[in-house]
Order: sequence, then structure tokens, then C-alpha cells
Amino acid sequence: MAHPYGRATVLAAALLALGTALTAAPAAAAGPDPARPVVTRAGLDPALVAGRGATVAFDEQEAEHARTTGTVIGPDRTPYTLPSEASGRSAVRLVPGQYVEFVLPRAANALTVRYSLPDAAGGGGITAPLDVAVDGRDRRTMTLTSQYSWLYNQYPFTDDPGADLLHPDWWLAECSCVPAATTPAPVLDKPFRPTHFYDEQRLRLGRTHRAGETVRLTVPAGSPAAWTVIDLLDTELVAPPHVERGGIDVRALGADPTGRRDAAPAIERAIALARRLDRPVYLPPGTFRVDRHIEVDDVTIVGAGNWHTVLKGRQVTLDEPAPDGSRHTGVGLYGRPAAEGGSRNVHLSGFAVEGDVRERIDTDQVNAVGGAMSDSTVHGLYLHHTKVGLWFDGPMRNVRVTDNVITDQIADGLNLHTGVTDSLVRNNFLRNTGDDGIALWSEKTADARNTVAFNTVQSPTLANGIAVYGGTDTTVTGNLVADPVREGSGLHAGARFGAEPFTGTLRFTGNTTARAGTLDLNWRIGLGALWFYALDGSIDADVRVTGDHYLDSTHNAIMLVSEYGVRDLHSVPAVHFKDIRVDGTGNSVVSARTAGSATFENVDARNVGAVGVNNCGSFHFPATGSEFSLTDLGGNDGGWLAPWLLPATLTCDDRPPVVAPPAPAPWS
Repeated sequence: MAHPYGRATVLAAALLALGTALTAAPAAAAGPDPARPVVTRAGLDPALVAGRGATVAFDEQEAEHARTTGTVIGPDRTPYTLPSEASGRSAVRLVPGQYVEFVLPRAANALTVRYSLPDAAGGGGITAPLDVAVDGRDRRTMTLTSQYSWLYNQYPFTDDPGADLLHPDWWLAECSCVPAATTPAPVLDKPFRPTHFYDEQRLRLGRTHRAGETVRLTVPAGSPAAWTVIDLLDTELVAPPHVERGGIDVRALGADPTGRRDAAPAIERAIALARRLDRPVYLPPGTFRVDRHIEVDDVTIVGAGNWHTVLKGRQVTLDEPAPDGSRHTGVGLYGRPAAEGGSRNVHLSGFAVEGDVRERIDTDQVNAVGGAMSDSTVHGLYLHHTKVGLWFDGPMRNVRVTDNVITDQIADGLNLHTGVTDSLVRNNFLRNTGDDGIALWSEKTADARNTVAFNTVQSPTLANGIAVYGGTDTTVTGNLVADPVREGSGLHAGARFGAEPFTGTLRFTGNTTARAGTLDLNWRIGLGALWFYALDGSIDADVRVTGDHYLDSTHNAIMLVSEYGVRDLHSVPAVHFKDIRVDGTGNSVVSARTAGSATFENVDARNVGAVGVNNCGSFHFPATGSEFSLTDLGGNDGGWLAPWLLPATLTCDDRPPVVAPPAPAPWS
């Protein structure tokens, strides 16, 4: 978007300042020995999260633990800053000529760099080189881009850093006012609310390198980027390409593996032939250009592996909006709409989908996988730069989503929407989603009997790691969620967004959150790492939370809240907590801002920053005590659930100061 030169110069200076005016220290002065590999999971010692989250093929190393001539930025959890969206809330800033160097913990032949570059002064991103050298020999240059990063302003955001408010008639936390109804109008800094800073890029190395060799990432002296922030490096040993014996090779039907010609018609011909012959479709190594949706029904599509086979598409503007409201199309594999009977027996595995989505338009169907697919599986895909990785619109049943990597989405990572039942989401890795990482949304028709198990969700820039919006008999178990940034938390149960009520059972079991419990920027109150929200109705199911660990929560470990305007209508009647560990809270273990009750058994807490229970009830403050009651079932260690708090002592501190806890440690 064009701007006068002078305005562009001012914006460029503002963006540069955002990358430099951060808490910073020389990297060599802090952390473990940078000459040794420091492998983490979600920025944590793997021992702290053993058995939780996704089992992945790569090793994660945070840049702030590596050897560098750059500068560590962070830690910082303040939204709209580069450290806040970094894994572990810290990263390394390099200027031209500087490097960060990692040590391979295991043999590897491929790597993924998570990074941030400045935006262009007028928006739209820039490109800049990054040199990669392994033990000083295997040298190549990556071309990084910020074209898929940098959003601004109010929801649903814009890529224009100079834009005026998108919704001047909305209440704004920054001025505690409605700007359009305020005289004089508030003056807001631009760019306003910058976010979605990071992207990632993958690189195959020329050969397999041994454990102990070094990977140096250097910003060349002539780089056009004023700075390059490196968040982390993932390294892995990629297996040779898979060959699907007996599969219909799409090349035989005319698909171009170089990416120069449109491969969609050839892939569709292969699908039709495979269905007639009852054989799978094979996507061999290569990059296949697909600029629209391919409909899939009763078919198996197998790639050579998501490092080898790529479906890559450009976003295409439609001549006129589609019946569903879409203004664009792009690469995607879609089941038939549920209203048309949906698809069945679809099996997708072993390839990558690289989209071209750079703005959020909620009516656009520009997801990597979509539609309705009953009795189907999605396995081993890498989904990148689409709006949502997988958005299923039911009713549909029995879909298995397993072992996928979903990163850099403009909106959700995965959403089971409207009547999705008897389904499993297991062992998926998600990072840098622009909305909920994983969501189950019972809009109009209830989802039922679904399980979300052993997934890792890192750094959602908006909303929650894993969110359940209504539905029946839902289980969320064994997951690892880290670093939600704003307007959300690690684990969430919300009676909101027009969802059908919670019924049957709701189980949170054996999950771990890290650095969750963020500050809600609209309410200006701290959330919980686990957050129950009764807005459209009560959360009146059999709710049990067992075996969860809440580590280094910015504000609270657990929050139960109803909207102030409906506090006498909706509540959280009964939640049962058992065998919970809370290691570090900036505020409380439990913050109650609703009517209802909870029981606690074997809930151990340490490093609690404020009173163990911040109990506001439903804000009527009766002389008889809070409208939210607590029951001690025994074994609650750490002194957080003191007898004087029971059953319903009012301890309401609306915005208690944050006491930053020490880093999580093994539980003795």
C-alpha cells in the first residue's frame, strides 16, 4: 500500500524501534554453556514435560541458549513486542554481520528456523538473506521473508501499519473509551497493536551431519534487514522419500513436479482413476502447484513425506464472491460440504501444503484441509501459510487427525466445528497460530465424544492453546501448551460464541501449560492457565480436572468467570480438581469471578505470588460470603488453600500486582 515517503520513513523508524527497544543483554553473559546443545520442549527442560505433548522427529533449541554475537531480547510477556511471541518469551536479535550458533544434539540433515524480520515501511513485508553453515563447510543461503508476518490494528487486523482504527466505534482498552464517541478523539500511536511477528522456514541440508557439529546462522553484512531475530532452531534427520507401491503416480496423469505448471487438473484425474481402480494416489517428491480446492471423497492420497512432497499454491482473488462468501481461493483439500452429504473414507498422509494467505478474511475458505470428512484420517502433513490448517464443518464423525505439524496460520490451527463427533486429535505439533491452536466449537450442533490428546501448542498470538466451546463428553488429555500471548489462555472451556451447552462430561487430564495465564487486554485482568468462562450459559456438565500441571503462570493457574452483565444468570456450578501441580503464579492458584463451586484434592502449589484463592464470587459481596464456594477434600499442599479461605471467604482483589515466580523446577 502506497504512502508518502515521509510517512514511510517514520513508520520504518517505528518498526525498527520495536525490534530494538526491548529488554536486552549480551547473550554470552547468561544461560547454560553455549558450546553444548540445550534441547528444550516448548522452552522447558524436557524432564518437566515428560510424557506430555506431541512426540516429534525434531530437536528444539532456543536461540537464547546458543553461542551468539547478537543480543538476547526478553524475557518479556508484554503483548505487541517481539519477545512476547517468542518461544520461551526470549530470542536473539542479530544485526548484519552477527551470528547465532547451535550444536547438533543428534545427527541431522534438515533444519527449521523460526525468525522475525522487520516489515516494509508501508506494510507487505520484505525479504532478506540468512547464511547457513554447518561446521563451516556445508554453506547455503536462505531467503527469509516477512510477507506472511506483521498484522496490525483491531480484529480482524490489517497488514497496513499506517491504518486508522478499523472499528472506531468499539470500546478501546488503550483509552478506556469508544474513540468515535469521544471528544477530543484519542491520539493512538502507529503502528497500532503490531502482532504476528514470526515465521518459519525449512531447509534440507546437503548431507547428514553428526551430533556435535555446529550450525551457524549469520546475517550477511549487506542484508537489507536492519535486524533479524532468531527464536529457535529445529533440527531433524529426514527419512528418504516414501514410494507408494501400486499407487497412481500423479506425474503419469500430467502433474508437473517442478511447480511451474498447474497440477490441480492432473491430480483430479489421478483421484478419479484411483477411485475406479480402488488404488491410492501417489504424490512423489516435488513441488506441485495447486491454486484452488481439490475435492476429495473416498480416496487415499499418499505423499513421499512432508519434507519431499509439497502442494504449493498462490492465493487467487475470485471474480465475484463465492456462495459461501469467499473472496479468494487457494491450495486446499476439501471434503464435500455436510449439506451435500459430506465425504467419507478420505485418507491424507505424507505431504506438505504451502499456502499464500497474508490477511485474515473470516468468510474466506482458504484452509489447507476443510469441508466434511467422516471415517477419515489426516496423518503426517505439514501445513503452512494457510488461514486455518484444518477446519472441519460438520455434522461429520470419526476423523483421526494425527502426527501433523501446523505452523504460521493466520487463524486457528485446527477447528472441529458444528457437530463433529467420535473423533480424535492426537500427537500434532502447532506453533504460531493467529487464533486458537486447537478448538472444538459446537456452533448450532453439538460436537460429541471427541478426544484431544498429546498435542503440543506453542505461541498462539491470539486466543487459546486448546479451547472447548460447548459440546458433550469431551476429553483433553496429555497436551502441552505454552506461551499464549493475548485474549486467551492455555486451556479454555467457554460457554460462548453461540455454542451449544456443555453436557455429559468435560475432562482435562494430565495436561501441562507453561507461561500461560496471560493478561486479558480488554478486561485488564489476569486469566488462568486453565480458564472457565460462562458467558452465553452456565458450564453445567460433569467437569473434572485431574493431573494437570500449570507451570510459571503469568497471573493465575485457574480462573472461573462469568461476564459481569450475566453474573446472575450464568455460573460454573461444580468443578472437581484432583492431583494438580501448580509451580509458580504471578497472582493466585484460583481466581473466582462467578457463582458456583469447586472441590480440591491433592492440589499442590508453590511459588504463589498472591493469596491462594482470589474469590470475588459474582460481585455482590454478601455478608454471608462469596457466591463461589470451595471444598477441601484433603492433601492440598503448599498452604495455598488455608482454612480461613473456606468455604467462601471474600478475598477479592480485582487487579493484584504480579510477583514473577522463579523458573519451574523438578517436583521433589
